[in-house]
Amino acid sequence: MKNVKEDQELNRLNHSCAHVLAQAIKHLYPQAKFWVGPVVNEGFYYDIDLQDVVLKEEDLPTISKEMKSIIKDGKRITRQELSLAEARILFQDDEYKLDLLNQLDDEEAVISIYRQGDFVDLCRGPHEESVKACKNFELLKVSGAYWKGDANNKMLQRIYGICFFSPEDLAEHLHLLEEARARDHRKLGKELELFMFSEYGAGFPFWLPNGMILRRKLEEFWYQVHQAAAYQFIQTPIMLAQELWEISGHWLNYRDNMYTAKIEEQSFAIKPMNCPGGILVYKNDLHSYRELPWRLAELGLVHRYEASGALSGLFRVRCFTQDDAHIFLAYEQIESEVIRLIDFIDNFYQVFGLTYRIELSTRPAKFIGEIATWEAAEAALAKACQVAGKDFVINPGDGAFYGPKLDFHIEDSLGRIWQCGTVQLDMNLPERFELEYVASDGSKQRPIMIHRVVCGSIERFIGILIEHFGGNFPLWLAPQQLVIIPVHPENNLAYAKKIFNLLKERDYRCAIDGRNEKLGYRMREAQMKKIPIQLVVGDQESQNDEVNIRWHGSDETKVIKTDELFVLLEKQRQQTVK
Repeated sequence: MKNVKEDQELNRLNHSCAHVLAQAIKHLYPQAKFWVGPVVNEGFYYDIDLQDVVLKEEDLPTISKEMKSIIKDGKRITRQELSLAEARILFQDDEYKLDLLNQLDDEEAVISIYRQGDFVDLCRGPHEESVKACKNFELLKVSGAYWKGDANNKMLQRIYGICFFSPEDLAEHLHLLEEARARDHRKLGKELELFMFSEYGAGFPFWLPNGMILRRKLEEFWYQVHQAAAYQFIQTPIMLAQELWEISGHWLNYRDNMYTAKIEEQSFAIKPMNCPGGILVYKNDLHSYRELPWRLAELGLVHRYEASGALSGLFRVRCFTQDDAHIFLAYEQIESEVIRLIDFIDNFYQVFGLTYRIELSTRPAKFIGEIATWEAAEAALAKACQVAGKDFVINPGDGAFYGPKLDFHIEDSLGRIWQCGTVQLDMNLPERFELEYVASDGSKQRPIMIHRVVCGSIERFIGILIEHFGGNFPLWLAPQQLVIIPVHPENNLAYAKKIFNLLKERDYRCAIDGRNEKLGYRMREAQMKKIPIQLVVGDQESQNDEVNIRWHGSDETKVIKTDELFVLLEKQRQQTVK
């Protein structure tokens, strides 16, 4: 899918279409007032105060019709500059625009507005020359949104839309949106019985038996590749004392997102991050330069407070498992270790058919340490990418306050972008916790710390995989890999059980569907459950030691010997897990 916000031309087009939307709303609902209408990755939206009117999805065609009328009229879009005082007079009856204007510190500021026919709005621009450019649009949905994102403020109504330069691009995008809806991990999670949520724990996922198989297979793979890469595994407590979080800085900067409790009059916090625990493991012993880089890996369960309105399936939850690694190293080892990490992440994503791009986020306005150290660290990250043969883009000023970072944005099968992996250099926590190692000359030196995740969180990554594969998981990940369907259960069940036992001996996850239902019904149900392989066995297969194999998503079947089946399955299993 196109990232509208990052495409300069699409950004301008969608910005203009947002104004057409607002103009149409004003025609249909004269009492309407507008907050903001920005361009986002998926198109645009406008936040609107309609007083007592509540819009529904069925109102969108009427709004679209009015937008088309405005576009057909073809008014030019013109820019005008005003003083702050003039702008306040123009919008004197609009508390939302006055609020935006009052946020400006400079009374000499020049304010830009854009007009098209009878509509005018505050806007930095730029815009298209005419509303005619906005003819290939679609309104997508309507939802509620608190003014300024604050639940204490009034609930506004938000209308989402998308606009393209050609009807073909719009049609393709709408097709992808329909495909995305069919792949929604919340929908498939319920249909495939992977996970659930309860009113007794909003934002806290429950893993069902099928989901636990999927999760454990992913975690087994995660441990396998980390062990091969010389990581050591740890587990740190979920709850630690307030003093620790004060040293780390989380108590000051992250307190509102943390869950706390008191034990024997001492304040504790459930960890929102694994880093301080990993640091305590490092401090448990003396370290020599010969041990560095020292690589610790942890699948650590963390908890963070999220507003109920922000919760979204597995993508935004209140507890999740970070696939953390904390690497302690000498400054001169940064480049070589980052090259190694890039290669590790690259190999991990390849297993799932995920491509990615890298962003290098540099020194923000508020930072700790010396500028020269930052510049050297940023140069080391850039060079590591170059040596690894990976392109990257600069994301200026978006580094953490404690160090620059590489962010890995993966692209799924629908072209959607997800930020998952990250490699962050940290020059802050080693200082806060007074970490040391003994250098070759016997002196005590401060290590650099790298924070690294590949999945980001196991829960979110599984949500991405559900949508990436559309629930059609590769054989090694599928909760149920095969189903054996006897044509006539009363005659072929014994042979089905024989095949079942042979598969179980080889550690395949399989089941027999011997219900008293029509064969076609049972086969269709196996397709709906997205079981990778169906093995149909009838009288002929029973007599000849064969199976009739059918892969999910295919109408083709093939009769093969059971020995051939086991060779085929093992080859498929080995191809998938590298």
